[in-house]
Amino acid sequence: MARQLRAEQTRSTIITAAADLFDRRGYESTSLSDIVEHAQVTKGALYFHFAAKEDLAHAILELQSHTARRLARETDQRGHTSLEALMRLTFGITRMSVEDPVLRAGLRLATGGIRPRPPLSHPFTEWLDIVTARLVGAVKESDVHPDIDIDVVAHSLVCFFVGTRVVGRSREPVARQPRRTAEMWNILIRGLVPVTRRARYLSLAARLEREIVPV
Repeated sequence: MARQLRAEQTRSTIITAAADLFDRRGYESTSLSDIVEHAQVTKGALYFHFAAKEDLAHAILELQSHTARRLARETDQRGHTSLEALMRLTFGITRMSVEDPVLRAGLRLATGGIRPRPPLSHPFTEWLDIVTARLVGAVKESDVHPDIDIDVVAHSLVCFFVGTRVVGRSREPVARQPRRTAEMWNILIRGLVPVTRRARYLSLAARLEREIVPV
């Protein structure tokens, strides 16, 4: 049992080190030797868990997918409206991305052309499915205009959310991301939400930003 625990801890350490380097340097510019040095493990330990750099990239994408699906389930289980659940999910991903290099690296891998291995879906495909389902719910709950094209809005929202994080990565500190997510929702709410319900969701966006700003 102790040996298994050490192996799991070593694997986690390697993944975190690889994610940090992928995030800061990029996948192509990071070697396995760099990861060994950054993780402070032996080459034997790394090759015990990962035969190639591609295996590490896939492990990071798997963790990113697991986190997104877990957060989606948690927001759904708390009795929020569909729109609030979607907003909370984007802010939750933002908060965790500020703190967790695995999520930041997952985004960089996804935008850098790294393809996940089946049966894992591409992160953007997964996000489109998550957003679409909640927009359908929001229309039914009258929190979003009934005449919207859900596919178009879902695509635009995912592009907005991903693009904000990609551009921000090279231009400003990662801790700025919560503010950018709030700005994104301020724009989307004014275009999607009926006037009678708009104040509630604008207030929610401001509150969620304050809740996740790092101390």
